[in-house]
Amino acid sequence: MAEILKVDKSILEYALEYSARLILSGKVIAFPTDTFYGLGADPFNLAAITEIFRVKGRSADRPIPLLVDSLDQAADLVANPPQLFFTLAKKFWPGPLTLVVPASRQIPLKVTANTGRVGVRWPRSPLAEALITAVGRPLTGTSANLSEHPACSTAAQVEEQVGDSLPLILDGGSTAGGNPSTVVQLQGDRARILRFGSITESELKEYLS
Repeated sequence: MAEILKVDKSILEYALEYSARLILSGKVIAFPTDTFYGLGADPFNLAAITEIFRVKGRSADRPIPLLVDSLDQAADLVANPPQLFFTLAKKFWPGPLTLVVPASRQIPLKVTANTGRVGVRWPRSPLAEALITAVGRPLTGTSANLSEHPACSTAAQVEEQVGDSLPLILDGGSTAGGNPSTVVQLQGDRARILRFGSITESELKEYLS
């Protein structure tokens, strides 16, 4: 059963240090983002990636998105990022836009489900950003729920679905819920929406091919 750690200012530093230590040792934890709760792990640790698939009951042919805390950190994950990547990132990040781009060689193929492409997002969440900074590298950002089940907007919902498989759930209160991030795939300077979400098609219209 997962430990549920309610995060407030009085324990924020401890919570971040504790969480970072777990993640860097190969564990998977749950934490709140600006949309739903996510599963945070070291994307460069293959055992941790395998554990995410186990926790979610997710097939290995579905890639795992990554969360970052800066545009520079995101750019390091992309092979030859096109100008459109920077244009969209500067306009919509931090926020609920996931950009699917060719993955740099540092990202394990398992994260991309052998597609060579990765979804990257900078969440508008102070706690998520602080956690990424504490770990010192991008984090996995797949939703903290069983595959094909509803995404979770509270720590209690996470505990109900996957609590038996996690060492820690960071309880940062309820997330916005509602729509997930909008997913846009970039191919050079062309873009297309793969999943509709919080950022609307009209907001992206001028950038779509």
